[in-house]
Amino acid sequence: MDASKLHELTDWLIDGGRSAASPSRFMAECCERMVAAGLPLWRVGVFVRTLHPDIYGRNFIWKPGAEVEVGTVDYNILESPGFHTSPLIIVFQQGLEVRARTDDPRSERFPIIDELRAEGVTDYVALPLPFIGGTVNGSSWTTKQPGGFTDEQLAALRSLVKPLARVVEIITLTRTAASLLDTYVGNRAGERILGGQIRRGHTETMNAAIWLSDLRGFTSLSDRVPAETVVDVLNHYFDCQVAAIRNHGGEVLKYMGDGLLAVFPIDEYVGDEQQVCSRVLEAAHESRASVAELQCPIGDAVERFRFGVALHVGRILYGNIGGGNRLDFTCIGPAVNLAARLEKIASQLGRTVVASEGFAGICRGGWSDLGEFPVAGFSKAARVYGLVDEKSAA
Repeated sequence: MDASKLHELTDWLIDGGRSAASPSRFMAECCERMVAAGLPLWRVGVFVRTLHPDIYGRNFIWKPGAEVEVGTVDYNILESPGFHTSPLIIVFQQGLEVRARTDDPRSERFPIIDELRAEGVTDYVALPLPFIGGTVNGSSWTTKQPGGFTDEQLAALRSLVKPLARVVEIITLTRTAASLLDTYVGNRAGERILGGQIRRGHTETMNAAIWLSDLRGFTSLSDRVPAETVVDVLNHYFDCQVAAIRNHGGEVLKYMGDGLLAVFPIDEYVGDEQQVCSRVLEAAHESRASVAELQCPIGDAVERFRFGVALHVGRILYGNIGGGNRLDFTCIGPAVNLAARLEKIASQLGRTVVASEGFAGICRGGWSDLGEFPVAGFSKAARVYGLVDEKSAA
């Protein structure tokens, strides 16, 4: 063991491992420094739980001479037999160290030891990574050194995981913040908020295609079925749209009951207005098909659903709006107001997809002129277009 290199490594960790530009690079550099200090590491894993609606945790796996493997696990892992027979479950639940030498019969209680023995591993140790808030995450360390880790090497590992836990916690908190912002306000808005756009009135103008939709008959549905069923219906209904919106470059900004507001930015990075509007229309076709296939057993009947979406394009004001210290990152402007009015017209006409004259003029083909309609709050009537392949259900 090289005491001076261990000391340098500890200082590097205390300083935040700032020479590493990413979590993967941090993992690689940390393990390489450990090996250089005399720790005979073979496979190292860091396992961190995260605050995410779909992802239970993330793992980083390092091996000498290989790229760090980064993976995620969903909540199904909690039902997995392999998870409940892993040494890490003891670390997560009890915060205890677990050591399993591959030549020790007592280690056979962990099925993973057979796999490690086949790789030539001689020793395995799982160490807790306790966070300041009380959460305990885990790390695993293996070696192929004959006889396994020495007492001196284990002592070095135990001392190093303390500063390591602090850096991992900071990285995790930063990622959690980004993940929560992505979940609740959207990716682009989340990036802006993390970048410092957190003051009321901090806005910018943006040219965008606007998507505003709602579920037909939602008020009646809410009145005649249990609230829990309504929530389940809404979740499935939004699933029909969100994947299509995101896959075609859009960002969901807001859910308003059964309503959904999304924007598709138009700029030099994501394409010109014709490209963007074409992708928006593709998303509308996909969402229409998905909603048409959606059905939900309610009582003795099977409920089918319809929705309407209005498409428009224009300048919007995008940023922080609110009162006091309670802000909302959203978009406003005449273009958004017109999209909202068009959605009401779609409902009146029994149409699923309608577009403004501006949107239909950019994304040409496949539209029929439905006429001009007075629009509340606007001095001029708006010409509205519907898809040729769609008949009115009014």
